[in-house]
Amino acid sequence: MWNIIWMIIIGFIAGLIARVLSPGPNEPKGFILTTVLGIAGAFLATFIGQTIGWYRLDQGAGLIAATVGAFVVLFIWNRLVVHRVVRDPGNPGGP
Repeated sequence: MWNIIWMIIIGFIAGLIARVLSPGPNEPKGFILTTVLGIAGAFLATFIGQTIGWYRLDQGAGLIAATVGAFVVLFIWNRLVVHRVVRDPGNPGGP
């Protein structure tokens, strides 16, 4: 249980870092969406790390790996917004 809570906390921080450092006009806005993207990145990094064997099943990704995972999720999000698969809630009048 604490492992999941810790991943959520790390994911939130990683989401903030990824959002600040990533370029592009289609950045998702808002506290909740940033948190969700960061948490998704942390879970992605944890899953890939456990699959490759970098982490045990009871370990989660650290801040750096979670930030990289958040960058990947944010990149995928930006591609989906650019190709108009999803609408960017931070820019309701835009593409």
